[in-house]
Amino acid sequence: MFVWLLLAAGLAVTIAAGWHWYGAWRDNATIKALAAGEDVQIDPERAAPAVLFARAYYLLRRDRVDEAQVLLDQANFRADARTRVLMLYDAGNTRLRASFAAIERGKFDRATSLVNLAKEDYNQALRLDPQAWDVKYNLDVAARLVRDLPQIEPSEEPLQQEPRKDLWSDLPGIPRGAP
Repeated sequence: MFVWLLLAAGLAVTIAAGWHWYGAWRDNATIKALAAGEDVQIDPERAAPAVLFARAYYLLRRDRVDEAQVLLDQANFRADARTRVLMLYDAGNTRLRASFAAIERGKFDRATSLVNLAKEDYNQALRLDPQAWDVKYNLDVAARLVRDLPQIEPSEEPLQQEPRKDLWSDLPGIPRGAP
C-alpha cells in the first residue's frame, strides 16, 4: 500500500513539473515569436508577466500605445516591480517620440498631452524604482519640453485688468537627441 501511495505521489509531482515546464516552454516560444516580429495574440488576463512585457514591447515599437496600455494595466496586478518599470519606461518613450513627431507637424496641443502622459509614465516608474537612471533622464527631457507650471487658483474678486496670456508657451523648444 505504501509503495502505491509513494508511486502516486511521484507521478503527481512528475506531472506537475511537466506541466510547469510546458508552460515555460510555451511562454518562451511566444516571447521568441514576438521578438522576431510576429504578431502573436495573447490572453492578457492569463499571460505570464514576461509575456505581457514582450507583447507590450512589440506593440509599443509599432506605436500601438492603446493596445499596450491594456497589457500595462494587467501588469500592475501581476508583474514584479522591475517588469512594470520597464513597461512604463517603454510606454513613456513611445509617447515622447510621438510628441516629437507631433511637434514637427505643428500639432502642439497633441504634443503637450503626449509629453504629459509620458511624464506620468516616468513618474510612476520612478515611484517603483527611484534609482532608475534612464527613467530619470527621460523624465528630465520631458520636463524640459513641457514645463509643469503652478496653476493659479481663480479668486472671487473681479480682476482689475485683463489677465495676460501665457507668459511662455507650454512647448519652449525641442531638445535634441532621442529618449
